[in-house]
Amino acid sequence: MAHAYTPGLKVLHHTIVKKNRRLPIKGKVTKNIGDILNPNDIVATTDLPGNVQMVKVANLLNIGPADVLDVMMVSDGDSVKKGEMIAQTEGVFGFFKSDVKSPIDGTIESISGVTGQIVMRDAPIPVEVDAYMTGVVKEIIPEEGVIVESEAAFIQGIFGIGGESRGNMEILVKDREQELTADLLNESHKGKIVVGGSFISLETYKKALSLGVAGVVIGGFNYYDLEDILGYTLGVAITGSEDLVTSLIVTEGYGNIRMGSRTYDLLKEHDGKFVSINGATQIRAGVIRPEIVIPLKDDEIPKTPIHESEEKGIGEGSLVRVIRAPYFGRMGLVKSLPSALQKMESETMVRVAEVEIDDDILIIPRSNLEMVETD
Repeated sequence: MAHAYTPGLKVLHHTIVKKNRRLPIKGKVTKNIGDILNPNDIVATTDLPGNVQMVKVANLLNIGPADVLDVMMVSDGDSVKKGEMIAQTEGVFGFFKSDVKSPIDGTIESISGVTGQIVMRDAPIPVEVDAYMTGVVKEIIPEEGVIVESEAAFIQGIFGIGGESRGNMEILVKDREQELTADLLNESHKGKIVVGGSFISLETYKKALSLGVAGVVIGGFNYYDLEDILGYTLGVAITGSEDLVTSLIVTEGYGNIRMGSRTYDLLKEHDGKFVSINGATQIRAGVIRPEIVIPLKDDEIPKTPIHESEEKGIGEGSLVRVIRAPYFGRMGLVKSLPSALQKMESETMVRVAEVEIDDDILIIPRSNLEMVETD
């Protein structure tokens, strides 16, 4: 039987989720192998060097560069506070003194008698990395971080914005076809991950932002509304660094698209539980998908074997999702994978798949398909 490899989206009831939690630069790891972690537990810390500032002491005091060393009241390596005097002239008979005060809280890096300047560095910026999800420290990365492992239910979306978030999950709709409307949101949803059905409008998403909702999981969203939220047109889909209170995970695609039954049923099964989500998305090389991680307690872990991902690719009977227009977000079953190249509307010759979607057989380029991985 023919197969075609393609990246897959996961909708799994039980799998092992591993997360690499690393610092941007070397620092101190605060946990040990085997430690049980909550999402907000700090696993590693470091200090980022502050910004450098130049202070032209010679110009400010109207003296020669060589005289700067004589008027300095601090030395290399000294810590100073903003407004603290760092240089002062002798004046005339003790009067008419001129001085220079520190513009920042920071450290004296160097004093130059050649340029007449001093180099100051802002106070270091503390950086902490948390565990992100409930789990166990599986491995230590010396001076950098840890690998956290958890047995969990795991769902990937097709697109998202906003970074990591976490909170209690609450389903606000009766079924997967219902739109998440503004009237369904209220103050009680602050800090929660809310789940809708087929669609969320820009107005409703903005209400979620104003209420401080931690995240929204939804079937569909209007692509053109992204510019209003982000302030720019999203070209290549690389997201996750947006400064948004409310992360958004779209599970199906752009437009009003009911959430997939497997996704909705799995979320409904865990309604009310504490979950971790990440809206980061990267479509090109090194694909990153938005995700929902639902850690399982010992008594919730099924006796069935843990699902392990396979890279056997698409074959006849595979469940797939279309990832490009005109059928973006729709799901169906592969009926066959013809070996012959076929001409598309663009006049290009490509390998295709015959996919059954809503009782219709559609001819779709294989590169426009993504396998939905289920257990």
